Amino acid sequence: MTSAPPARRDAYVDFLRALSLIVVVVWHWAFTILDWRPDGPHATSPLGFTRGLWLATWLFQVMPLFFFIGGYVHLRSWERAQARGVTMRAFVWRRVRQLTIPAGIVLLVWIALGSLIGTYFNLTGVGRAVKLVVSPLWFLAVYLMLIALLPIGLWLHRKAGLLALVWLAGAAMVVDVLRFDRGLEDIGWLNMVLVWGLCHQAGFFYQNVVDSPRRNDWALLWLGLFGLTGLVGSGLYPGSMVGVPGERFSNMAPPTFVIVALLIFQIGFVELLRPRMQELLQRPRWKRANDLINEFSLPLYLVHTTGMALFLFLTWLLFGFDMDKPADVDSGWWLTRPLAIIGPLICTVPVLLLFRRLQRGRRALGQAVIPVQAGPAQTDTPSEIGTPGRP
Repeated sequence: MTSAPPARRDAYVDFLRALSLIVVVVWHWAFTILDWRPDGPHATSPLGFTRGLWLATWLFQVMPLFFFIGGYVHLRSWERAQARGVTMRAFVWRRVRQLTIPAGIVLLVWIALGSLIGTYFNLTGVGRAVKLVVSPLWFLAVYLMLIALLPIGLWLHRKAGLLALVWLAGAAMVVDVLRFDRGLEDIGWLNMVLVWGLCHQAGFFYQNVVDSPRRNDWALLWLGLFGLTGLVGSGLYPGSMVGVPGERFSNMAPPTFVIVALLIFQIGFVELLRPRMQELLQRPRWKRANDLINEFSLPLYLVHTTGMALFLFLTWLLFGFDMDKPADVDSGWWLTRPLAIIGPLICTVPVLLLFRRLQRGRRALGQAVIPVQAGPAQTDTPSEIGTPGRP
């Protein structure tokens, strides 16, 4: 059921993986609106105030695509590791460790910082502020879950092939029926496993999609688009693919069956772009840019809300910006969106460089210790998200 591995590394895979993270970062910077209340900051977005903007989420809610690419990367990485004699246990543990250590650093620093600030200044709402800063780490928790379930996913892939995707999609739909028709709200959280597991499982067929005729890419795009239109147009699901305050529920928390249609649409969309993008990525400037974003995409994702918090603090401290005043989503607000990206970016760069230095120090220490402590199972090439040359 799986095509032969490509003869050389697919630069477009690296590009999509890194770009997915960067899209999320830019979206958070540009479109997060903080509503300061007595208990602290509450996050909202212009989606609730701007008519038709929810359509943009059909392209820019890229987590389904990210998990899809992740499935392909894990499959190929495992095939190479297995050929070198690496056990599944060692393979999974290495990837879990590669994600939990950097994410854990960010989480622990903010918990400690929040506790210190809240206690010293006797401020209310610090806990909510810290929660907002670390909230993007939810995707890493899901990714870790998918890595832990990789042995089951690979077993299903071998035994059932495409039928596994049908089962997962059907189960996700049944969960939605029980949730919305029967009022069993808590059962919806099963789709954290079923929907994201489906996205990851679909990645095992990535090479099949690449090798198929171009008309199949159009078929996927239109199938997903018609599915989105029907599900949203029926009024059963919100149009936005991200949470919007005031909506009946979010299509993301937990994910609904709509995300399955979104995945199909996005697979078709990026595959239609593949020929042109592969041509561009062979050019020296594009290749250097691709290497750069792959090197920094994951660290940037981990600390981008830290940079945003620093930017807001400096804006309040230096310019006396009134945080309690609700933002007016008018033409002036839209004109300031470039500044809403540039400001946090400038504040994130020092944090990003410090974070990278700490990571390099940890890796250097690990390389010095691992040869003494580990056997052949530790010779697997590192495969951190967003690192060039490491599939």
